[in-house]
Parts: sequence; structure tokens; C-alpha cells
Amino acid sequence: MRDLSPLFEPFTLNGLTLPNRIVMSPMGRNFADDGVQPPGFVDYFVRRVEGGVGLCIGEASRVDHPVASSDVMHAAFHGETALGAWKRVVDAVHAAGGAFMPQLWHAGLLRPPSSGHPQIPNAHLPPVGPSGWAEPLVHTTGWITPITQAAQIGAPMKESEIADVIASFARAAADARAMGCDGVNIHGAHGYIIDQFFWDRTNRRDDGYGGDLIGRGRFAVELIRAVRAATGPDFPITFRWSQWKQQDYHCKIAQTPDELETFLAPIADAGVDLFDCSTRRFWEPEFEGSALNLAGWTRKITGVPTMTVGSVGLERSNWVDGEDFSLTDSGLSSLDPLIERLEKGEFDLVGVGRMLISNPDWPNRLRAGQTDAIRSYSNAHLMTLD
Repeated sequence: MRDLSPLFEPFTLNGLTLPNRIVMSPMGRNFADDGVQPPGFVDYFVRRVEGGVGLCIGEASRVDHPVASSDVMHAAFHGETALGAWKRVVDAVHAAGGAFMPQLWHAGLLRPPSSGHPQIPNAHLPPVGPSGWAEPLVHTTGWITPITQAAQIGAPMKESEIADVIASFARAAADARAMGCDGVNIHGAHGYIIDQFFWDRTNRRDDGYGGDLIGRGRFAVELIRAVRAATGPDFPITFRWSQWKQQDYHCKIAQTPDELETFLAPIADAGVDLFDCSTRRFWEPEFEGSALNLAGWTRKITGVPTMTVGSVGLERSNWVDGEDFSLTDSGLSSLDPLIERLEKGEFDLVGVGRMLISNPDWPNRLRAGQTDAIRSYSNAHLMTLD
């Protein structure tokens, strides 16, 4: 294995100095009670900080827009009780020497049409999305899946409704700063509301919020500007985005580097300090003719720092049967290509998800060379907050 020291070099992001490059990636745990995280979440994050993580990003947490979520078990980032629970996490993470950012989220049309179901907050209200046009998930998940085939399940959002959602994100970001968070992570990926504006299959608008790549990015640009205005110039804003969707793992918003530049430049200029570039496997190239992954291309085009993520440290057995993969080691996914890319400056931070579910001390184990003590990831580990 290559020298892992590049993972443990400090990094500064808009005034926030992190002790290393390892970030606990946002992961939905869905243990909330009507949006309020349980007390165990404090120890859950502290264990990861004590285990060597430099920055923890919380799970997708709904903003205060009335139809932001599809389940009462999704975390909320609004209201006195929910914010109080997050404040306890923030204070404990700081006391342990780490940094914390919440992930601000709105499901958009990945919320079922109004049905009266008791698990859906404000279930009498219909979901909202750019055109009211939804695509089915790749893997259905029971009643939560709104449709089984592409369909228009609502009306296009009015500009006043767009403004309401933007204001919700800005309020959440202001609350994050007020409680002492070290920044925010805006969820603009995986087919949720911001990404629904990005994607031409869910954004069929013919006004300034639709059409070409710049029009489809306008919603995100205005949202980021509103968050920046609500938090000030010295508050780190990170933005998660992805080409793939839960509705289509293989789709691309941008088909070429030139299209990527057209799409990302206005978003970067709006005030993003770091792009959290979500891919399913970090080693896979984004475009033909270059080995750069999505984080690499995003950094090259925008000049903005990036974080890579995608199956870091996982074994091949954790990948879906029948899917292609390009890494051929037989045990833990080799970190050699990750370190090589980090050393070349392809990206700045490394997001780790499932390995930190199974191993809260994964960074410390790596640093000490105790790789034999690293537990293989299992979905069974998702059942608790160990």
C-alpha cells in the first residue's frame, strides 16, 4: 500500500482548517422521531471524530418548507426541538476536536403524491418540483416510491413557490451558522429537488428556470446566493452534486467537459466553497479520453476545491451483483489509486461513508497500519447507531 500520509495533511476551506482530508460523508440513517434526532446521535458523531475524522457532515435534513420530506423518520433542520438536538451534536463534535456541517435537503418529487399516510409530514399537501414531472426510482421501496413509470404527478412550480423553497434553505443555513456549525452542505444531487431542476427529464420548463444548462442551473444559483447572503462571506458553503440519479444510475447532466463547464461555472460563481462530487465509485473516469473522475473534472473546470466519494475502502462483495467494476483487488478496495489521485491534486477531500458505519475509527486504524482490524461493511450495521 502507498504512503497514506497525504490523507492526514491539514486543509483549509474558507477559514475552516481541517486536521486531515477525511470527511464523514452524509448518510441517511432515518432514526429521527418526527424529525428530531435521538440522543444517541451525539455519541455517534463523537466516536467518528475520536476515530480520526476531520469533518462530519450530517444526514439529509429537511428544510422548513412544508413538503420537503416524505417520512417523519427523516431528520429536520428547523424547529426548536430538532435544532436543539443538532446543537448538542455540534457542541459535542467541537469538544472532541472535530468540525460539523448539516446537510440541507428537500425531496421535491421524491415524495409521494398527497395520500394521508401517517408517515408523510403534511401528507395532505402535494409534492412540488420544477415541472411536476417525475421519474421512477431504479429500485422501488414500497409506498415511498411515488410512481412506477415516468409521469406528471403535479403542476409546475410557480415562481413564488420557487422563492419559498429558496427562502427555506436560507433560513436553515442562517440557523446553522447561529448554532455554531462550521458550514453547510447543500444537497443538490441524487434526483432531489435541486437536481430535478438540473435534469432535462424532470425539468421541462420553458421559462428562465428551464431549457438549456444555464437555465436549469438557475434555481441552484439563486439558492446558493440566498444562503451566502444569509450566512456571510466567511461561512463555508459546500454543494453536493451528481451526474447519476436514484431514477437513473447512468444518466449525465453534462455529456462533455465543455457542457460541464457551461453548467458548473455559474453555480461556482454563486458562492460555492467546495463541490461534494457524488459518484458511485471514485476510480471511474467521468469522460472518455481522461482518467479524471467527476471531482477531478469539477476542480479542473471551476478551480474550486472538491471532495471525491464513492465506495472508498469497500470490498467487492459490497457492490451489486452483475454490475461492472474496474478495481480488481480481492480484499479491501485498494487505497492506492485514491492516494495517487489525491497527490496529483485531482481533488482535495475524501468522503467516506459505509466504512465509517462499520468502523468509527477507520482513519486511526489506517494511520496506525492496523488494516487487519478493519471490519468489512455489512448492511446489518445500519440497524444501530454504533
